[in-house]
Amino acid sequence: MERTFVMIKPDGVQRGLIGDIITRLERRGLKLIAAKFIQVPLELAETHYAIHKGKSFYDGLLQYITASPVMAMVWEGPNAIAAVRQTMGCTRPIEAAPGSVRHDFGLEVNRNLTHASDALDTAEFEINLWFAPSELYTWDRTIDKWAFSIDG
Repeated sequence: MERTFVMIKPDGVQRGLIGDIITRLERRGLKLIAAKFIQVPLELAETHYAIHKGKSFYDGLLQYITASPVMAMVWEGPNAIAAVRQTMGCTRPIEAAPGSVRHDFGLEVNRNLTHASDALDTAEFEINLWFAPSELYTWDRTIDKWAFSIDG
């Protein structure tokens, strides 16, 4: 089963979209295995966004992500990374597919509501950065056999 990291950014939290975004991921068939509501410390933000260090938008990104709490989560399911990214939509909301979170609720790239891991190695790094192993809950969900093939 694939795992991925998802963060509802400060604009999504401030706009009251946590429930809607979680509902969309659950309805998609993904399973929530970890969640925490957190005010992001600067050090965590710097580590998470280290790939952007030196870019013109880096300082503004750090200010934005630390300005208000975020909802950090880990989701699990077959093709979880691709499914979450499709559900969220393109980084630029005006290019996002109708029905995606960013299309339905966003207008600008610097207020695009969510972050989602883009690859297996990124997901592993981000999950380990934001969550201790003891915070990940493996659990049996009775609907899984109806949401996806568990036989392989």
